[in-house]
Amino acid sequence: MTDIIIAGIGQTEVGEHWEIGLRELAFSAIHSAVEDSGGLKPQALFVGNMLAPNLSRQAHLGALLADYAGLLGIESATIEAAGASGGAALRQGYLAVKSGFVDIALVVGVEKFTDKVGADVDAALATTGDSDFESIQGMTPAAQAALLMKRYMHEYDVPKDGFAGFALTAHANGVANKHAMFRKAIKPETYAKAEVISDPLNMFDMAPNADGAAAVILTRRDLLPSNFSHPLVKIAGSASSSDTLALHDRKDTLYFDAAQISAGKAMKQVGAVLDDIDLFEYHDTFSIYAALQLEAVGFAIKGKGWKLAADNEIGLKGKIPCATMGGMKARGFAGGASGVYQAVDAATQLRGQAEANQIPNAKIALIQSLGGPASTAVSHILQRLA
Repeated sequence: MTDIIIAGIGQTEVGEHWEIGLRELAFSAIHSAVEDSGGLKPQALFVGNMLAPNLSRQAHLGALLADYAGLLGIESATIEAAGASGGAALRQGYLAVKSGFVDIALVVGVEKFTDKVGADVDAALATTGDSDFESIQGMTPAAQAALLMKRYMHEYDVPKDGFAGFALTAHANGVANKHAMFRKAIKPETYAKAEVISDPLNMFDMAPNADGAAAVILTRRDLLPSNFSHPLVKIAGSASSSDTLALHDRKDTLYFDAAQISAGKAMKQVGAVLDDIDLFEYHDTFSIYAALQLEAVGFAIKGKGWKLAADNEIGLKGKIPCATMGGMKARGFAGGASGVYQAVDAATQLRGQAEANQIPNAKIALIQSLGGPASTAVSHILQRLA
C-alpha cells in the first residue's frame, strides 16, 4: 500500500486579523507549508471553508487562492461541510493522492470571521443548521449545543461544573501554543463565575469564533524530496459519515452516530484499537460535543464522557490526551480551517515537535472534525513511521 505523507505543515496565529484579508491569511499558511515540505509544488488545491460567501462575500475560493499563491493552472476546488469543512478538504486531498491521479496535493483551511460582526455572524452560523425547521425558528449553534448539554446533564445527573474539565484542559494546553488565541490557564473558580451564554452553556463551554488558516502538503512517500528531514507522518486512515441535519430527526439526540461510524471505519483501515491511540484531537467547539465524541468513539461509556474531563483523564498526562495544543477552545474556532489545524497539531505531535506539550513516544493520533452536532463527521488516523 502507498503511504500518503504529510510533507509540509503551515498555520497562522488564530485571532482577530482585522488588518488582512482572506486571501492573505490563506497565503501565509500555504507559504509556510510549501516551505516546510522542501519546496514541493502542488498539482491540486483543496480549500476547506465554511462561511466565506456569507461573511467575506467571496465564493470560488479555489481559483482565488490558487491565483494568489502563484499556482495558476492547477486543479482547485472548495469543500464545504460546515465545521467539518477542513477535515473534508483533507480527506479529498488524501483521496486524490491515494488514487494516483494527483502526485502532490495542497490542502488549506481558511476562515475570516471578522469580515462581519455581531448578529451577521450569528446569522451566518445559523445557515449550517436545518433552515426550514431550526434556523428559521431562531436556533443558533450555541443554543442547540445548550439544549443538548441541558438534556445530557438531566439524563445523566451531571453537576453544574461537570463540564469544567474540558475548558481547563484546553486552556492549560494552549499556554505553550504560540498560534493559539488564548494562552492563559484558567482555574475552576474562573469557570464557575463565567457568564452564561445560553443556559447551561457558559462562555468557557464554547470556542471563540476567530480568523485563521492552516495548510498541509500531501504526497506519496516515494515523491518526497531527497533532502526531506522531518520524521515521516502518514495519513493511515480516513473516513467520513453523515447524520440528520436536524436534531429532532434523530432516534437519540445524545449519541453522535456519525462520529462513531467515521472513527470506526478509519481505525479499521489501520487495524487499530483504542489502546493504540496516543492522542485524540476532538472537535471541542462546545464542551458537550467533546463529551459526546469521547463516548461515540468509545473512550467512555454513554453518559460518562464528562467524567474523563472531570478526572483529568484527557490532560497531556492522562489516559487519552485531547486538545493537546489547546484545541478549538483555546486556539479559537477558525470555522472551515479547524480540521486542518487538527492535522497540523497531530503532525506536530507525531514529529516530536510539540515542545512543552509533547506527548512522549506519540505514534498514532486520531483527529475528528464535526459539521454541526455531528451531522457530518470526518475522521483521520495519523501515524508516525519508524
